[in-house]
Amino acid sequence: MSITIFQNASIVDGTSDVPREGVNVLVEDGHIREVSDAPLRAKDARVLDLAGKVLMPGLIDCHVHVIASEANLGRNALLPDSLVAAHASVIMRGMLMRGFTTVRDVGGADFGLQQAVEEGLFEGPRLVICGKALSQTGGHCDFRGRYDVRDRHAFDRKLGSLGRICDGVSEVRLAAREEIKAGAQFIKIMANGGVASPTDPIAFMGFSREEVTAIVEEASNAQTYVSAHLYTDEAIRRGIECGVHSVEHANLVTTETAKLMAEKGAVACPTLVTYEALKNEGADYGLPESSVAKIDDVRLAGLRSLEILHSAGVTMAYGSDLLGAMHRHQSEEFVIRGRVLPAMDVIRSATVDAARLCGMEGKIGCIAPGAYADLIVVDGNPLDDLALLTGQGRSMPAIMKEGRFVKNTLDA
Repeated sequence: MSITIFQNASIVDGTSDVPREGVNVLVEDGHIREVSDAPLRAKDARVLDLAGKVLMPGLIDCHVHVIASEANLGRNALLPDSLVAAHASVIMRGMLMRGFTTVRDVGGADFGLQQAVEEGLFEGPRLVICGKALSQTGGHCDFRGRYDVRDRHAFDRKLGSLGRICDGVSEVRLAAREEIKAGAQFIKIMANGGVASPTDPIAFMGFSREEVTAIVEEASNAQTYVSAHLYTDEAIRRGIECGVHSVEHANLVTTETAKLMAEKGAVACPTLVTYEALKNEGADYGLPESSVAKIDDVRLAGLRSLEILHSAGVTMAYGSDLLGAMHRHQSEEFVIRGRVLPAMDVIRSATVDAARLCGMEGKIGCIAPGAYADLIVVDGNPLDDLALLTGQGRSMPAIMKEGRFVKNTLDA
């Protein structure tokens, strides 16, 4: 059983706009055992002096698709499950090496991938999963196109498919129950049109009110919540009225609806970096022309949506939503948000607030006794420069997950 003591650390965790200086942290058996301003000692402990460096909780990304190795999601769904899993292992390791020790997968990853990480077969972040996202026929997970008459359930069980199709109250209830049975920790629905899908303009509404309400009831029965893909103000408001808790994207939200979100305790998970990546690189990586044409419908409103949500007091979690080779841009969401939001709030979105959305408050996203020892060391203060969290971890000499270093150049 290894014991590590980090001494003389400056802690940045999103709860203060200045670092907490001179802190000592004892890690034992995969957990943080003690945090103190006084010196700590333990027999046979490995002691690392972090004077001049910042210690942070492992980062949390609340909107990823670890099975999305291609930008063309219709093609991704056709890949053999074995190949999808192999690609996912590479994608997840890349996330971990950027300092993300937990990610919430909002469509695609299954219990098997989660177990592969937990058992150490794949090196990657802890996975919080919803299984397959739920979509209506012609919705954001229906990638068949106008001339494709394959059965609507043809891809329901393909690992490379982000979601499954279900129509009508009885079908959506069954789909939600099946995903929960298979290990889903929350339910994701596609309640608006999307960029990557071929037949649903952004303004399209996904599912009827009755269907959304039924899914919310099924999630509530299982002691969890519904996350919804939502762009337009009309769709966001309807989702909140139906009981949706987690609003993914929210690019076209208005002040009035943002206030309703805050009143209901809903959480937003913006994903602005993906629109920049898709605009600049999507076509090069196989994003269909019909999808490229829809990017600016949501991209141009992104920064303003952050200002609206922040002013209304809506809690925001960190999200990236990248596809294929564009996963490498995951950390750039920090810098984009920092253009209009305080650095402390941006960091908090990837620590404390993200942990709460993952249902793991007090266990991840914090440096406190009893929490998992998910920790990153940063050369410099991200409160002064959020770009320190970018660059594929180049400013992170050490990354620890559950008490084990996955990267450590401090000794060197």
